[in-house]
Formats: sequence, structure tokens, C-alpha cells
Amino acid sequence: MDDDAEERGWRRFGPDSIERAMLLALSAELGVELRPRSIDLGDGTRLEIEGADEGHRLLVQMVGNQGTFRSLHRNKVMADMFKLTWLRSSMFPDSRIVLCVSETVAQVFSPSGWTTRAARDLGIEVLLYDADGKLGTLVQP
Repeated sequence: MDDDAEERGWRRFGPDSIERAMLLALSAELGVELRPRSIDLGDGTRLEIEGADEGHRLLVQMVGNQGTFRSLHRNKVMADMFKLTWLRSSMFPDSRIVLCVSETVAQVFSPSGWTTRAARDLGIEVLLYDADGKLGTLVQP
């Protein structure tokens, strides 16, 4: 793939965005090339997913917000958990689903919080992307 085609494949994530850094770290850690993908749902509807491998065996959403935690970050987490779960159950039943979050957003997943329990029960792996660009596990399904 030439450089122009590679860059177009990134769509909305600029070269210096935290989302691109998160996706590259996930690709390296998981040993698979992840890129933003547009998925045809078969009825003319398209769905954008922030990261997936070529065969959709691994589906990823990211919440990379920095700074002060706000309720809209929690809302994005919930929407992404729903999106990943629905996409797996309706189109890719054998896929692994991962939500990657920044340190700011990680507080949504407290040890005794219901979102932690929901992620675990729904089979969503939640990874933390820290300030040093390292990945750690927050929730293991």
C-alpha cells in the first residue's frame, strides 16, 4: 500500500492524535494491524468502528479524552460498549471486543462499579492507555 492510501485509511485520526497512538499501541501489543474501518451492514447502512483487523476478528473502540473527567466521557464509554457488543452479536459473533481508555476515563471502571461488572459480563476487555503510551488491563472478561 502506498503512503497516500495508508494515510487515507486512517480517516479521522490525525498523525498526532491520541486515538492514533492508542491504535498503534494496541496493534503492537496484540500483534495485529488495526485501522479505522467502515463496515457495510448489508442493508445500505454503514457503521464506523475506530479499530479493527482486516477480518473483523478484533473490534476496538477508544475513549482517549484527557484533562478533567466529565459525564460525557462516561456516556462515550457506554455508547462504545453498546456498539461493540451489538456489532459482535449481530455481525461478528466470534470477534474479540476491546475498549481502550485513557487515564482520565479509567475512573468509569472502579473495582466495585457496575460498568466494570457490565463489561466483564458482556465479554468486553477494557485496556488502559497510560501517559507513557503503555497498555494495561482494567477489565478482563
